[in-house]
Amino acid sequence: MGGSTTSDGPPASTPEPVPAPFTADDFAARMRRAARSAADAGLAGLVVTPGPDLRYLTGYLPVAITERLTMLVIPVEGDPSLVVPKLERPDAERAAAAPILRLLDWSDGEDPYVAAAPLLEPGRYAMSDSAWAMHVLGLQDRLATTSYVSMTTALPMLRAVKDADELARLAAAGAAADATYREILGVRFAGRTEREVAADLAAGLVAHGHSQVDFTVVGSGPNGADPHHEQGDRVIEQGDMVVLDFGGLKHGYGSDTTRTVHVGEPTDEERAVHALVVSAQQAGFEAVRPGVPCQEIDRVARAVITDAGYGEYFIHRVGHGIGLTTHEPPYMVEGEETPLEPGMCFSIEPGVYLPGRFGVRIEDIVTVTADGGRRLNSTPHEMAIVR
Repeated sequence: MGGSTTSDGPPASTPEPVPAPFTADDFAARMRRAARSAADAGLAGLVVTPGPDLRYLTGYLPVAITERLTMLVIPVEGDPSLVVPKLERPDAERAAAAPILRLLDWSDGEDPYVAAAPLLEPGRYAMSDSAWAMHVLGLQDRLATTSYVSMTTALPMLRAVKDADELARLAAAGAAADATYREILGVRFAGRTEREVAADLAAGLVAHGHSQVDFTVVGSGPNGADPHHEQGDRVIEQGDMVVLDFGGLKHGYGSDTTRTVHVGEPTDEERAVHALVVSAQQAGFEAVRPGVPCQEIDRVARAVITDAGYGEYFIHRVGHGIGLTTHEPPYMVEGEETPLEPGMCFSIEPGVYLPGRFGVRIEDIVTVTADGGRRLNSTPHEMAIVR
């Protein structure tokens, strides 16, 4: 979804090591794997436009994504090619994957599809979900022998299995989010607005190395019962339950964690609901192992909440994949039968939302290992009491 105490991270004088950049060999391996996946799906190849898929496959993302056509074509047989506007060619040539790409350019005033058309043999292609409609329609207009299907529909697992370098980046992002949470426990909640606490969360993520903050959910009291509430001008009060869900990008990979805290002493019911959600999250985690269908993680966690009589108040899937973006396949949801594989990373985040009263959500990012799962978040699940 979505004052300070001393962190247990490295001291400020010890810079955190920056991961080595991905190389042309890394991107070549990804493109070969993508071509094999397309062939296995009966496709002619992939058409990739600016967005996370292009960055994953080439390391390149235009400085400004505009109406000008930028398009990577990966055929199932043959070499990949990248079509770029002429004015952006110097940037494309500096991309890590440039040495293994055939670069073609086009100038303003020219038809970009004239440059792109020869790269596409007749057939059906997986195309980036982020492709502009004008580009899809432009290709269809000039190439009646081609057709296109959404990348997520045709190749949903394209980026799902992370390698060791990607896992290291995700672990670093998770550790930064954990450090931010530990620090937020030391700030004052009562008498301050949700927006002010959200600003503290955002500042913490940046201080711990995030280059981008994607969301800072602070749902206090009745606002916590709305899973999509981010933050507002409500003043947090003594006796409030507060859902904290926050994350962003560090080293290009995502963080996303949720903890639910309480301002002052909670009631017995609040303690019981919080403990129930913790138990559901633990059950989902314990179900993680290779070969288990994604939907089973949702089923196991949901059963704990349903059996306790709160099933109607758990109103979203239990998890989503994470990587270059904070939401991506695989999804831990009923109907998703894809088996888990080592290297997949996703959230497990059950919740209970009592309308008009309060909500509770607990979330960790988990990666599948050879024989189970490993959490990439390590902060305690127990309810923290804040002031």
